[in-house]
Amino acid sequence: MHTNVVSELSILVTLAFIIFASPYFSKILRIPIAPIEIILGAIAGYIGVIGENEIFDLISEVGFFFLMFLAGMEIDLRVLINIDRKILKLGCIYLGLVYLFASILTFSLNLSTLYIIIIPIMAVGMIFTLLKEYGKQEKWLNLSMLISTIGELISIMLLTFAAAYLEFGASIKLWLTITYLVAFLALSVLGFKLLNVIFWWYPSLKVVLMPHYDKDEKDIRLSIAVFFTMVALMIYLNLEVAFGAFIAGMFITTFFDHKKDLPHKLASFGFGFLVPTFFVHIGSTFKLENLATAQVLKEALFIFVAMLWCRLVASLVFLNSLKLKGIVLYALSQSMPLTLLIAIATIAHKTGEISENSYTSFILASLMQAIISMIAIKIFMSFKKIKGANDAKHRYANR
Repeated sequence: MHTNVVSELSILVTLAFIIFASPYFSKILRIPIAPIEIILGAIAGYIGVIGENEIFDLISEVGFFFLMFLAGMEIDLRVLINIDRKILKLGCIYLGLVYLFASILTFSLNLSTLYIIIIPIMAVGMIFTLLKEYGKQEKWLNLSMLISTIGELISIMLLTFAAAYLEFGASIKLWLTITYLVAFLALSVLGFKLLNVIFWWYPSLKVVLMPHYDKDEKDIRLSIAVFFTMVALMIYLNLEVAFGAFIAGMFITTFFDHKKDLPHKLASFGFGFLVPTFFVHIGSTFKLENLATAQVLKEALFIFVAMLWCRLVASLVFLNSLKLKGIVLYALSQSMPLTLLIAIATIAHKTGEISENSYTSFILASLMQAIISMIAIKIFMSFKKIKGANDAKHRYANR
């Protein structure tokens, strides 16, 4: 009993320190906060101040689901519906090429078929942080956000299928899960269309549900209610909960766009507590001693290079519009699927599909992607700023 209390107190104090200190370490080291939280969690787990704990595991799992909910909130379905057909066509070709290259690598190197999902996996989370830093005026970044939105939807669906296959195998339960997934997607589309009609006829209903000014925080209450309801539905249908949380986030953004501050309010709570807890927990499961294993480093480097290479070659379809430098920046921004890569690694590890060393390789690869890609993008963008400043000086001198 005493040991459990000490363990819980140790976890609480360590979490408090990491959550508070991570932004400062991030600013000093000039790398994203999420990798910092994972690294600090790994160090804390290594020295023994954080360990396995039922409550800690539960909160971190909720943190992951809430992270997927926030990721869904970054996607407005109306933007996808109204996307330029030329861009959509090129985007589909790009995604098809990424999956094709991943399949070729997987079969030619005799890898686990899981790599066909892993190598092309996409997420908008880290791209969203780039958007906040560099603004919406960068063409390569806008395109990356748009294509990653489609790519993440595909990745989430494949993740749901992979989770069911790893849990049930090729049994009747797998086909039942697929049936549930298809039915859920059909009902989601129907629900979106129905709500679109309802809100078109009764636009004031949006304001009733989420008033512009409300001391009772009805907007947050409704958002959390939708989140919990979707999570409960996914558990009941035995589907991947992350997928339901993602759909719930899309629902909120698509139909309650008049609440411009809502994503910020929910993100403040999520990234201030739940999401950091998830990343710290992931770090605590990362065995630092495994870094001494050559196989771990080799596999992590392969995952990083394979994901970047597939995206770099496939993104040449945008060469006419982005030019070569834009292509490189676009490919780098696409190569940071931190959350989903960790998610699929966690699922595969829990089901025994991958070993402890492979799990460590996946986490290490996700850290390498986030850190190296972010630094590379910063270097490219700093060169662009210097060139822009020199061009401005040259134009001024020629006046």
